[in-house]
Amino acid sequence: MDSTIPLGNRLRGSITPPCSKSYAQRALAAALLSSGRSILRGVEFCQDTLSAISVIEALGAKVEKLDDSTIAIRGGLSPRTQILNVGQSGLSARLFTPIAALTSQPMTITGEGTLLHRPMSMMVEPLKELGVEVRDGGGYLPIEVLGPIRGGRVSVDGSVSSQFVTGLLIALPLAQRDTTIELRDAVSTPYIDMTLDTLKRFGVEVLYHDGDYSEFYISGAQQYTAVDYRIESDWSAAAMIMVAAAIAGEVTVKNLSMLSRQADTAVCRALERAGASLIIENDCITVAHRELRAFTFDATQCPDLFPALVALAAAAEGVSHIYGIKRLRGKESDRGEVLREEYAKLGIDIELDYDQNMMSVVGSTPIAAEVDSHDDHRIAMSLAITGLRIEQGLTIRHSECVAKSYPTFFEDIESLKQK
Repeated sequence: MDSTIPLGNRLRGSITPPCSKSYAQRALAAALLSSGRSILRGVEFCQDTLSAISVIEALGAKVEKLDDSTIAIRGGLSPRTQILNVGQSGLSARLFTPIAALTSQPMTITGEGTLLHRPMSMMVEPLKELGVEVRDGGGYLPIEVLGPIRGGRVSVDGSVSSQFVTGLLIALPLAQRDTTIELRDAVSTPYIDMTLDTLKRFGVEVLYHDGDYSEFYISGAQQYTAVDYRIESDWSAAAMIMVAAAIAGEVTVKNLSMLSRQADTAVCRALERAGASLIIENDCITVAHRELRAFTFDATQCPDLFPALVALAAAAEGVSHIYGIKRLRGKESDRGEVLREEYAKLGIDIELDYDQNMMSVVGSTPIAAEVDSHDDHRIAMSLAITGLRIEQGLTIRHSECVAKSYPTFFEDIESLKQK
């Protein structure tokens, strides 16, 4: 499907973004491992969340949809199949592989689309150290594991992603032995905080030094406790709307907490540096357009912000510098290269300096063009936001990929346009 983004009138209004799919997937995994019936509220049924629901059902959970945003999960790890298809969700792949290894039967984790080309090699050796038999596809899915995972001491490379660490932190409380995880070169540490927060909600304890992500101690043979839990809104989705408002109007984004552990709360700092107006009241943030200026920002710990930040930088006067581009190669696309390629079609110059780990974006007026999402949901949304500035409009090929995280994105943008 292609989408045409006509130049709209100014954006104005309010919007509630979908729930955090990162929190949702963690909660689904914990509910699977809990004894009893958990209730998850505020759920957005995007593709990644639906994939995670499918996986926990395959692993033995009973899932009941109570209404359009509420599900009940009766936990119990008892696999109904030996193949787990995680769709295109990188988090689900790295999260559910250690959980599958809790069982004593062979389990194959596979996926679809671009996920089959994303690196998974960081899981192989640590799982073997923990007593799991592993067969992998040369560092990619599919991966076959045979547990049970036994615990012990393990060293993990955290330089590519924190998602596998999340999987270990969720699975290992159910191992028979205690475990110490030594984590090297941790990235995306706010996502680890989200995992630890989820574990605490479900009654599981992990010992670590606050602010130090180098070592975690996990007692084995713990028990998860079922909960009634409302999932907070997704700052990654909210960031797209907030940048759109900074570029083209004034929008109030609801159900957001500045105290959230989500990494993408950092978008507020970027918006302030760029000169946008921000008013924070309770759980609402109002963002309004002002003359935007070039900014410098380190997105190493929040790489999902890059596409939104590029749209912001493209609308700012001067040259903006965004650090952390080495984190972009293992995403749904090679996001650094794709952003450079697609924004070039719009007349926006982007330079990538891998030695300095930096992207430079030259702000200017975009021109009309047909662009391609490369089947990457965040690329599609970034281009759509920039399209609001193009008088002749913008056509985005394969825009349906936004369903991965934000199915109603285009409808929400349209609803904010002043008629």
